[in-house]
Amino acid sequence: MRRLFGSVRSRATLAATLVVAVALVAAGAAVLLSLRSNLIDQAGNDAERTAQNVVAQLTAGKPYDQLDIDDDSPVQVVDANGTLVAATEDLERISGTGTDAVKPQPREGDTGGTGTTAGSGGEDTDDDADDDKGDASGDDTAQDAGEIGEVSELTDGSATIDGDTADYRFAAVPVDTDDRGTLTVYAGGSLEAEQSAVNTALTVMLIGFPLLLGVVAAVTWLVTRRALRPVEGIRSEMAAITASEDLARRVPEPDTHDEVARLARTTNETLAALETSVERQRRFVADASHELRSPIASLRTQLEVGVAHPELLDVPGAVEDTVRLQRLAADLLLLARLDAGEGPGDKRVDLGEVARREARGRENVTVEAEVVEVAGSRGQLERVLGNLLDNAQRHARETVTVSVGRDGDWAVAAVADDGDGVAEADRERIFERFVRLDEARARDDGGAGLGLAIARDVAARHGGTLTVRDAPAGGALFELRLPLAQIRQ
Repeated sequence: MRRLFGSVRSRATLAATLVVAVALVAAGAAVLLSLRSNLIDQAGNDAERTAQNVVAQLTAGKPYDQLDIDDDSPVQVVDANGTLVAATEDLERISGTGTDAVKPQPREGDTGGTGTTAGSGGEDTDDDADDDKGDASGDDTAQDAGEIGEVSELTDGSATIDGDTADYRFAAVPVDTDDRGTLTVYAGGSLEAEQSAVNTALTVMLIGFPLLLGVVAAVTWLVTRRALRPVEGIRSEMAAITASEDLARRVPEPDTHDEVARLARTTNETLAALETSVERQRRFVADASHELRSPIASLRTQLEVGVAHPELLDVPGAVEDTVRLQRLAADLLLLARLDAGEGPGDKRVDLGEVARREARGRENVTVEAEVVEVAGSRGQLERVLGNLLDNAQRHARETVTVSVGRDGDWAVAAVADDGDGVAEADRERIFERFVRLDEARARDDGGAGLGLAIARDVAARHGGTLTVRDAPAGGALFELRLPLAQIRQ
């Protein structure tokens, strides 16, 4: 089962089919209930009309055996004692009314006669008529003579007429007559139309709903397959890229503006960023190997000469190469930690105090710094200002100026020199790793080309920026901007 519904297409088809199935069942049930209710109400109305017709005849004094009753409708007339006094001809069985009797019972002294024998049993005497009138006038609870009551109840039952059995909706209507007292007329409205309509509708639903669900499932399957076809193209291309390790390849982008197209574009952007990162890492490893090879080779040469000719050993040169190698290793280690995502921390650091400490002991460096606190790593910020001062001293003619202050919500540290400055075309390139401008190619002067790259990386990880522009007095002005530390509550 898990394998069967393991794809998005299968799950989407199943979900859509289930939703439509629930909606169809709910709608079908509502339609059937509404149809049944309406048809039952219609049968009740038919029964009520039939009963009112018989009631009107009784009110007019029509004898029982002359009542105009539809032979297709079950009708019973019951007196106050529950005795059946008139009924539909050929009525063989009935249920759901006030009595199960189907044959009228004779009533002596009834002016209207009984059933089919009413009107043939003789006339009532004057005394009997007077007695009936007296009884009627003495009944305080009786309704006015000839008054037709409202439908007292509606019930469901069945009846058999001339061998045909069917279900009916029965209406009971009471009526008060002058000479026969209170009578109740039961009349039935056929439920055959309701049953036929409901059964037909149910049959149509049982046949149509599965067919409709099949169509919904097929359409959903095809539409989902078409919609997911670009996703399969993206997946297959990504698998090919992984197998070939060729990050220059890109996944196909569909000519749409939907989520799949955005996924393809984002995937290509990710591949481009990954390609850039891998290329940068390869270039970094190659440059680092080159930079490390030179001092190591120089140091080895000096040591081998010293072993063969101790009097020719250049100890200061060996120390200088060792120090340069140590600094390069420290820079590479810091860059590796930064690339690995090492955070700056959240300690409060006085940027002005850091600038004064880094400038201490350096020649021709002037510092103007106020107390400005930022959040971050003291060690990394010291490395930034130290690298900026090293760079400025290498290119300055006479003096280097350091200033630290506030600019709105920012702490600003500026390092300016009076050298030749940086050409506008090179103001971004100098922050790349292992980049040295032509005038700084010599390793003795220009270093390995990692100082400014480290400084910008640290600034970015502290939420700030590091830029370069022309200094007011000539030369280069490096400006470090960091967000001020938030005031603790």
